[in-house]
Amino acid sequence: MTAAATAVSPDARALWRGGRGPLLGVVLVLLAGLALAVLRSGDGGALRHDSPTPEGALALTTLLAEEGVTTTPVGTAARAGRELGPETTLLVAFPNAVPPSRLTDLRREAARAGARLVLVSPGEEAVSRVAPGVALAGEAELRDREPGCEDPTARRAGSATLGGRVLDLSAADDAAACYGEGPLATVAVLGATDGPDGTRAETVLLGSPEFLTNDALADDGNAALATGLLGSRADLLWYVPDGSEPPPEQDEQSLFDLAGDNWRWAAGQLAIAVLLAAVWRMRRLGPAVPERLPVRIRAAETTEGRARLYHRAGARGRAADALRESARAHLAPLVGVRSGADVAELVRAVGDRTGRPAAEVTALLAGPEPTDDPALIALADDLDALRNQVAQHPGTTAAPTAVSPEHPPAAPGRPPAPPKKDTP
Repeated sequence: MTAAATAVSPDARALWRGGRGPLLGVVLVLLAGLALAVLRSGDGGALRHDSPTPEGALALTTLLAEEGVTTTPVGTAARAGRELGPETTLLVAFPNAVPPSRLTDLRREAARAGARLVLVSPGEEAVSRVAPGVALAGEAELRDREPGCEDPTARRAGSATLGGRVLDLSAADDAAACYGEGPLATVAVLGATDGPDGTRAETVLLGSPEFLTNDALADDGNAALATGLLGSRADLLWYVPDGSEPPPEQDEQSLFDLAGDNWRWAAGQLAIAVLLAAVWRMRRLGPAVPERLPVRIRAAETTEGRARLYHRAGARGRAADALRESARAHLAPLVGVRSGADVAELVRAVGDRTGRPAAEVTALLAGPEPTDDPALIALADDLDALRNQVAQHPGTTAAPTAVSPEHPPAAPGRPPAPPKKDTP
């Protein structure tokens, strides 16, 4: 009769059963990421000169073409600077995506060439680089607004859909604050000057791109305002950064700079959330409560599992200590040594019983760590042989066993007493 085979490692079916849940989760995450990447692979055509989407500007460039204005798309600041001229308007659709030093260069080159510079919804850094003296003053609601200024283009256009970033022109020279929010402006028209902060080209700052888009161009005076601001020169350079131009060394930012100032608040909130979760899941100490085990595991399976763990971790020293400890516990009662006695006392008793040299017994019961797996197997075999030799020795005493009070041991030379019977 052959013994039933014991699996020492999981098979392919067990691995699949155990890993299919996490694998399915990973696949779902990858599919969701792929779907989002496909859906957002483009930028929706926002402020693209040839995009027919609601956020695009194809309708505007078509109107400008009918008025004789040529629109040329550019993707780098270097090309935009080379093509500037006195009959050129440079529209920077996303100034916050342009490195600050390149905006400064564009301002100087536009001033030198006599071109017009138009920025759409610029941030604080972009405003300070292109229009010194102008400052951001918050946000305003997007709605129909009246010009409220003396700029001829704005007065001809009339009401338009403006809002977004609000500009403070109180410290700027030769500036018209149009479509304002009180004393502030959502459209700033600045003339060319040679101020203390350097030369400035004729510059237009737009608080919002809404009136330029296909969706809103036909509302109110949006079309007239857009064509008036962008069609005053024969050539229009439509600059949308394409990402092919690396930032200058002075504009490189660290990860914390890119994250902004709010990352500290986010980190603090995350730390508080982790602390609260730790307190919530913290083990509550209390009296020990006995509980029946739901599953009983055979000792052989436990031993085999521990052996596999030792083997996987390469813990030959721990395995050897466990084997020697078991051998010492088994040999002590056989040679008449008290449990927990010193190893030297156990070695002397085993040597006297077996006739083996003390050094050999010491090497078996308290020797060095095996150097490899064959040495560990040899140690296990030698310990088994030593136990068998001691157990088979004629003078070996039997290990003590528990004695029931109803069956006391028989006196020497007497037969054991019969068991007591219950009286009916």
